[in-house]
Amino acid sequence: MSGRGKISIIGFGPGSEEHLTQRARNAISECEVILGYNTYIRLVQPLLTGQEIVRTGMTEEVSRAQKAVELAKEARQVAVISSGDPGVYGMAGLVFEVLIEQGWQPGDVPEVEVIPGIAAVQSCASLVGAPIMHDACTISLSDHLTPWEVIARRVEAAAAADFVIALYNPRSGRRTQQIVETQRILLIHRAPETPVALVKSAYRVGQQIVRTTLAEMLEYEIGMLTTVLIGNSMTFWHGDLMITPRGYQRKYDLAPGVQSLQPGERLHTEHEPWALETAVHLAEEALRKVQK
Repeated sequence: MSGRGKISIIGFGPGSEEHLTQRARNAISECEVILGYNTYIRLVQPLLTGQEIVRTGMTEEVSRAQKAVELAKEARQVAVISSGDPGVYGMAGLVFEVLIEQGWQPGDVPEVEVIPGIAAVQSCASLVGAPIMHDACTISLSDHLTPWEVIARRVEAAAAADFVIALYNPRSGRRTQQIVETQRILLIHRAPETPVALVKSAYRVGQQIVRTTLAEMLEYEIGMLTTVLIGNSMTFWHGDLMITPRGYQRKYDLAPGVQSLQPGERLHTEHEPWALETAVHLAEEALRKVQK
């Protein structure tokens, strides 16, 4: 083992061993101490080979990060386990915040490595087709760390901008109205029949998938293990597949045969009238703001 302490912040993806990257596997085997939420430790248990285990419960993320830093400063090799990707609502940011609070700078001891994993939005999307093929965003509905007023503004902005939206932490036992209000906001901007997929425990035991619409999504069970995928104005169902077109159909004939547009032609304004209209609209908006 190295004489310098190190923290490996490991994303293990949706939880199935087959979706874990090789680098994540190696990092787990290289570490002396594994820290994680009880459920996450259980999911990686088959990969453990006698390392010291530090289990913590839900909402104990800060103490987990602090303990990881403390152990790494003792020149130990530490792994912090995070579901999905550690940089997407995961442990990476918190570990860095704890280190920075203690005066740490990049290059200082301990060394930190962030090991990516498959984020929940990606895992869930793969189970229902290709719903995030175009511009998309993720929004957590948990107001534990972010005021609801801020979350609601983000939902409003994403809905108005026609993003495909993935909702994390949509509902808990004590937090039930945020998803109701989110649906209300979305229905102002989107059709009731907008495709929605409710994916629970993707690639884990108990996996469930509900294919529904924006208007009817609250008729189904939605909890903390559910990711809600909400289509944009172009998203459609093709059987069980939720598809958001990337825009190829506007430029190319997708049927077999010779394409009507050559590669260089797609950049010409006459083939992209919507781009010119958008540019004019944005310029007008900018001018109005300046005049104010």
